[in-house]
Amino acid sequence: MRWILTLFVCASYAQTLELPRSVSQGGTLQIHGPAPAVTARMGERTIRLFPQPDGGSFGLMPIAALEKPGDYTVELLDKAGASVASALVRVVDAHFPRQNVVIAENLAELKPSPGESEQAAAFRNAVSDLRYWSEPLALPVSGCMTSLYGVQRYLNGKPTGDFHGGLDQRSPAGTPIHAVEGGVVKIVREWNLHGNTVGIDHGQGLESMYLHMSKFAVAEGAIVRKGEVIGYVGTTGRSTAPHLHWTLYVNSVPVNPLDWVHVAPCAPRKPPGKKAAH
Repeated sequence: MRWILTLFVCASYAQTLELPRSVSQGGTLQIHGPAPAVTARMGERTIRLFPQPDGGSFGLMPIAALEKPGDYTVELLDKAGASVASALVRVVDAHFPRQNVVIAENLAELKPSPGESEQAAAFRNAVSDLRYWSEPLALPVSGCMTSLYGVQRYLNGKPTGDFHGGLDQRSPAGTPIHAVEGGVVKIVREWNLHGNTVGIDHGQGLESMYLHMSKFAVAEGAIVRKGEVIGYVGTTGRSTAPHLHWTLYVNSVPVNPLDWVHVAPCAPRKPPGKKAAH
């Protein structure tokens, strides 16, 4: 990603705002601004900025998978709501593919547990002050990727109107799942739709959630380190086979984990009885 420094001058100070020229749907803008900036606004979304040891401010602006491509203004605001800096950023179409998932009818019709949707939303929407994370993040399991972030999901050939908000990684049942970064465990729940789920708050707008576990290895309220075992791969909830689905949230929006980690896609499975070509 190529970075630029956009210079600006206002009545009280001259500072710099660091932003990329463009960002893909599902991406994350890491905003480095001057000390007076306490929030950043892009379109209808406003995020908090946090004071940094170097005297500046920092925050994460999520770009939704369904964000309309085009040019947007990112504006930094001070405590009084006055503009401190602004820059143009182009949102680029990620051209996410479609994916049809064939599952049993009883799984397709599975409903959330009472309170499941509300509790998951409350977790996503919370923003804490203390930052535990740094880059790069770690992979939770070593398995290859079976499903991309952002794909338009079809169930048994029928459009769901939704997209895949995380990554699926192939992994045998019972494989340990590791925290992608340190943080506070906020969710340890047995849910109908998500299955056995762990959610970790990494601070300052970054969170991760891990679904379909067979069992847990942490409790709510625990502080974990990067790489610590938090549970084990399973196939609970709406799942057709053991695997790990995990999601990365930035200020309540699911973003593309491939901007934060590297994982190879799984090789296509050969049809039974078919020999490899020489």
